[in-house]
Amino acid sequence: MRDGEQTPGVSLTPEKKLRISRQLDKLGVDAIEAGFTAASEGEMEAIKLITKEGLRAEVFSFARGVKSDIDAVIDSGANAVFLVIPASDLHLQHKLKKTREDVLSLTEDCTRYAKDHGLIVELGAEDATRSDPAFLRKMIGTGVSAGADIVSPCDTVGILTPEKAYAFFSDLIKDFPEVPFSAHCHDDFGMAVANSVAALKAGVKEVHATMNGLGERAGNAALEEIVVALKLLYNIETSVKLDLLYDTSMLVSRLAGIPVQPNKAITGENAFVHESGIHTHAIVSEPLTYEPIPPEVAGRTRRLAAGKHAGSRGLRAALNEMGINPNEEQLKQIISRVKTLGDKGKRVTDADLQAIAETIMGLPKLRSINLEELTVVTGDRVTPTASVRLNLSGKILIEAATGIGPVDAAMNAIRKAVQRLSR
Repeated sequence: MRDGEQTPGVSLTPEKKLRISRQLDKLGVDAIEAGFTAASEGEMEAIKLITKEGLRAEVFSFARGVKSDIDAVIDSGANAVFLVIPASDLHLQHKLKKTREDVLSLTEDCTRYAKDHGLIVELGAEDATRSDPAFLRKMIGTGVSAGADIVSPCDTVGILTPEKAYAFFSDLIKDFPEVPFSAHCHDDFGMAVANSVAALKAGVKEVHATMNGLGERAGNAALEEIVVALKLLYNIETSVKLDLLYDTSMLVSRLAGIPVQPNKAITGENAFVHESGIHTHAIVSEPLTYEPIPPEVAGRTRRLAAGKHAGSRGLRAALNEMGINPNEEQLKQIISRVKTLGDKGKRVTDADLQAIAETIMGLPKLRSINLEELTVVTGDRVTPTASVRLNLSGKILIEAATGIGPVDAAMNAIRKAVQRLSR
């Protein structure tokens, strides 16, 4: 979460960080880097709130190689620290203004200080992938001798490739067979997920990731992509509950104020949407033809979209889901109207498709269910809650539900009311 919040323009209140932490814990992650305690009073407050929550996940705080940063972690109540100290000469010379010997002393002193105060220490060697290999090994050896529990040689600017990542971590694990390593990969070249998977294949025990790939510059490795790839491509189970990925993604997106790109893998709105006639024709017969990931695995549903690329079979299936069953001639007219709109550069929504079909088929524009009342309560410190009053042919249905946002809460309330009726 700390790295995700470093996305330009993102600033989370303590209450928002607590909500995200609860959801991440529900999702099943093993550890949460909740923030940087020494950065501000708000960060300290957030981490105190999170540590008091009694989460299953280990709660970490970021700290630099400064004892006052470690003191702040201790004061926050967090029981683990991600202790980050630069490893490359580039960072030593231009950021720290320290020698290699200074950094080795700093690594030993800060690691030992944190361990003496009862903290779990994950030693992060910043910019490790651009460091001198011999010095990096001295730094790791120094940190481990001082008590570091896990070591994270960070790919701070995302320069690894999957092949290099595998070799890099394999060599370190060979040199330090008793040391648990983790991978921290950035996405500057778009390979953070692939590098993280390669690191796991090489033998690392942990990977750092963010929901939706949030993070500085081009972001970090996307959690949802890593765990789904492990499950479906490598047949490796993790503690993460895949069916909660979409809800978690939407919560993080809403609270951070960063929309998920539509074509984002796993959690993007278009990830399981099909428009092309060639594709929808096959999808209707066998979803595996164009869906390597079953939507339900990630808590998603499949949708067939209307547009100028749509074919007859896909549009008929979409209409059938709405309870509309046109004959062949009517379907041809509907397709023609949809394509005409598409050629004009207009997006054809499900509501548009329904309206076109009703007009061509001469169907009455009557709805069996009318929404008579909708009340939504939401806010920074309030769980979005909605109550609805539906009229189903004179039968009144009233329900309430919560959600990850006001629209989600309203949809959940409507869904509950309809499901109660069906039972």
